[in-house]
Amino acid sequence: MPRTTLKIAVAVSLCATPLLTACGGTSAAADAKVVTVYSADGLKGENGDGWYDEIFKDFEKQTGIKVKYVEGGSGEMVQRAVREKSNPQADVLVTLPPFIQQADSKGLLQKYTPVGADQVSGADKAADGTWTSVVNNYFGFVYNKKQLTQAPTTWDELLDGKYKNKLQYSTPGVAGDGTAVLIKAIHDFGGKDAALDYLKKLQSNNVGPSASTGKLAPKVDKGELLVANGDVQMNYAQSKTMPNLGIWFPAKQGGKPTTFALPYAAGLVTKAPHSANGKKLLDFMLGAKAQQQVSSIGGGFSARQDVKATDANATALTGLMTGVEVFQPDWADIEKNLTSYVEDWQSATGS
Repeated sequence: MPRTTLKIAVAVSLCATPLLTACGGTSAAADAKVVTVYSADGLKGENGDGWYDEIFKDFEKQTGIKVKYVEGGSGEMVQRAVREKSNPQADVLVTLPPFIQQADSKGLLQKYTPVGADQVSGADKAADGTWTSVVNNYFGFVYNKKQLTQAPTTWDELLDGKYKNKLQYSTPGVAGDGTAVLIKAIHDFGGKDAALDYLKKLQSNNVGPSASTGKLAPKVDKGELLVANGDVQMNYAQSKTMPNLGIWFPAKQGGKPTTFALPYAAGLVTKAPHSANGKKLLDFMLGAKAQQQVSSIGGGFSARQDVKATDANATALTGLMTGVEVFQPDWADIEKNLTSYVEDWQSATGS
């Protein structure tokens, strides 16, 4: 799914009835049986078969609370919430790092610890209780298995002429996975300057900027591209209907393939118009049943350490991650310096 195109999954406008005219400014609105979710894409299926589709349906059936869903890029969702800060429209915000940290620093999230959050690793939730990962995930790349007999293994391979106009990655600072390209390159090349020097060279093969990561996998599957960036959860789910899609993790020449956790993290919006309903949905997302379905339905990794999935998807995902070195980014530093990092990338690549 596009990470920039806004979609409203439930056909109800934000101010659909006279009772909701104030959009959160009245007691009637606060009592409404509705909860609005702003989310980065990847968890809702193109054909209504994603993790969100299933848990939202179950949540509505169990509670009678209607889920209104708005989707866009990771950074876009935060910026929308910023614009609405004086009159919040969303109850729950779900986005990827470093944008969840950015939302927190801008005062967009209030403290709430969902039931089950005690089973989430400390690295996957805010120390002050403003956000908690609901689906674990990892950064990765995709390649066309039909046109490439084997996956690339190193960053340097992508500089080869055969990838000219056959390679694309989403835009850092706009897309969560695009920002992840920059983060991983800085790690793998041992610093920002070396990473930017490489990305400058890669630009000769790059098709150009893309605000949407979700749009790249279909292009790879069709052979329009040979390689693109993505993330494990989204791409694994897409591979069910895209047979030519393969997942791989770039390594520095002579090194091991690396990745880092890129979880879908959720928080309760400050002054949410339906705060109580938002809390109920966060509790539901971290419930044992929903967390078991993260792999079996969503193709992702459970955020709870006590949920041990054994379905076929979970087994395949474990195999995919075997031999891949997982590092821990300094999210506080990245959130603090994200603007300058993106500006330096723009300067280096001419983007």
